[in-house]
Amino acid sequence: MIYKDVKMTLRTVPTKPFDDQKPGTSGLRKKVSVFQQPHYLENFVQAIFNALENCKGKTLVLGGDGRFYNRHAIQVILKMAAAAGFGKVLVGHNGILSTPAASCVIRKHSAFGGIILSASHNPGGPGGDFGIKYNTTNGGPAPEKITDDIYARTRYLQRYYIVDASDVPLDTLDPTRLGDMRVEVIDPVYDYAEMMESLFDFPAIRQLFASNTFSMRFDAMHAVTGPYAHDILENRLGAPVGTVMNGIPLEDFGDGHPDPNLTYAHDLVETMFNGRSQHPASRGTGTSMCGVQPPDFGAASDGDGDRNMILGKRFFVTPSDSLAVIAANARLAPGYHRGLAGVARSMPTSMAVDRVAQALNIGCYETPTGWKFFGNLMDAGRVTLCGEESFGTGSSHVREKDGLWAVLFWLNILAVRQQPVEDILREHWAKYGRNFYTRHDYENVDSTIAKDIMAQLHNSMATLAGKTFGMRRVAYSDDFSYTDPIDGSVSTGQGMRIGFEDGARIVFRLSGTGTEGATLRIYVEAYEADPAKHMQDTQHALADLIGIANQLSGIREKTGRTEPTVIT
Repeated sequence: MIYKDVKMTLRTVPTKPFDDQKPGTSGLRKKVSVFQQPHYLENFVQAIFNALENCKGKTLVLGGDGRFYNRHAIQVILKMAAAAGFGKVLVGHNGILSTPAASCVIRKHSAFGGIILSASHNPGGPGGDFGIKYNTTNGGPAPEKITDDIYARTRYLQRYYIVDASDVPLDTLDPTRLGDMRVEVIDPVYDYAEMMESLFDFPAIRQLFASNTFSMRFDAMHAVTGPYAHDILENRLGAPVGTVMNGIPLEDFGDGHPDPNLTYAHDLVETMFNGRSQHPASRGTGTSMCGVQPPDFGAASDGDGDRNMILGKRFFVTPSDSLAVIAANARLAPGYHRGLAGVARSMPTSMAVDRVAQALNIGCYETPTGWKFFGNLMDAGRVTLCGEESFGTGSSHVREKDGLWAVLFWLNILAVRQQPVEDILREHWAKYGRNFYTRHDYENVDSTIAKDIMAQLHNSMATLAGKTFGMRRVAYSDDFSYTDPIDGSVSTGQGMRIGFEDGARIVFRLSGTGTEGATLRIYVEAYEADPAKHMQDTQHALADLIGIANQLSGIREKTGRTEPTVIT
C-alpha cells in the first residue's frame, strides 16, 4: 500500500477549561454553535487522549453520521491523533460511519478504540446539534469511570496538541500519512454488511423479496443508514429500487428530525397507515380509509443508525414488543440458532421480554438506560440480546444498539414464518400475554421546572407504598439504582419507579440525550393475559395509570402542557 505523505509540524496550543463538558449517557452533545467556539472541540478531544493509556502506535477508528460539522471535526481529530502518537486511523469514506458499524470496525480490526461524531436522533444543520463520544476496544461506549476521568481532565486542561497540516482527502480511498500516522479511508459499509450476512439467512430473505407478494419500505431519514440500506437491502438482498426512502445522507437530515418514531418518521408512517385518522400508537392496527394497500413491512432508523422502528401493515410494533418477539424467535436466524445466553433491558423498557426469558429459562437483567450498561454483561457472556424502549435493540455481535440489524432480524423472521407482522404479534401475545405500554415525552421543558418535578417525585417515593389510587394499590416506589453484577460499580438516580400489586408500573425519567431544555418521560405499563382484550386501544387500556402519573407529577399544571410532545 502506497501512502501519500502530508507535511506537518507539531504545535502546542494554550487553552482554558470549559465548565460544560461533562459527557451524558451518549457522550458530549451540544449545539453546533457551542462546538464552534475556539478550542471547544479541541479541549474535549485532548481530554479523551489524556485519559487514554498507551495509545502510542495504536489504531483509532473515526467517523460519524454526516451531520453538519462532521467533516471539520474529523480533520481536527486526525491532526490531534497524529500529535498524540496514534499509529493508524481508520476513517469512514466522506467521514461516514454509523455507530454500529464503528463498533464492528473497532472489534474486527482490534482497534484501540474509536471516536464517533454524532448527536444520534437529534436535529442537525448549522442550528442543530453535534456530539462526540469515545468507544473502547470492545467497541462499546466508554464506561462511566472513563467518561468521569475525561470530564475531570477537561476541568483543568491548559493546552492541547495538534499538527499543522493540510486536510486529509476523505472522498477517496487512497491512504495518507500524517507524519508517522497512517490514515486509511475505508468503505463504511463493507465490514458491517459482511457481518450481517454471517448472522442472517440472506438466501431466505432474497426469496422473500423475489416472491412478488411481499413489499417493504425503509426510511433512512436522510441520515447515515442510507448507504447501508441501499447496499444491503436493494443490492445484496434484491429489494426493489425505491424500497429505501430518504436514502441520501444530508448535513441537516433534509431539515428533518432523524428520530424513528411515529411523530418524526412521518413519511414512513403515512405510507404504512395511509388514510388512518387515529394515532398509530393508540392500537396495534386499524383499517385504511382510502383503499390503497400499504406495504407489508416498514422500518426506519435514526441519525447515526443505532435505533429502529418496526411497522407492519397499519400496525405499530413497540420497541419493547420488538425485543420480546426477536428473543422468542432468535433461533430462526443462523447466527443465533444455538439460542440466547440471556437477555437484558433498560429499566423503563416493558417487561415483555422478561416473560420470554422465563419461558426460555435464561437470565434476564434490568439495567439503567444507556447502552454502556449492557457491555459488561455481553463481555462476560451473560447476555446475547438486549434492548431499550427508546427504539434501541442489539446483540453481542457489536457493543452498540443496531437499527439495521433489528430490521434484518425481522426480515429473517418474516421470511421463515411467512406471516404478516400483525399475526406474529397476535400469536406472541396469545402465548405470553400482552404488556400494554406507552411512553409520553414532554420535550424542551424548562430545566428548572423539570428538575423540580423530579425532586418532588423523589421526595414522595418513601410514602407511596400501600397507597391506593382508584383500583390500584402501590406495592413499591423507589429511585432506581443498579449494581453491576460484573464489576460491582453502582449507578444511582436512574429514574423513579412506582409498582402496583397487579404488576403495573409507572416510571419517570429525565432524558440525557437532548441539548436544549429538558425532556421529561413518563412510561406506563400494564399486563393483560386475556387474548380477548389484547387488541383494545393502548391509551384506553392505560388511561387510569396515565391519570395517576399526571396526578403524582403535576406535569401538566407545572409545564402548562395539555398533552405530550410525542406519544409512543
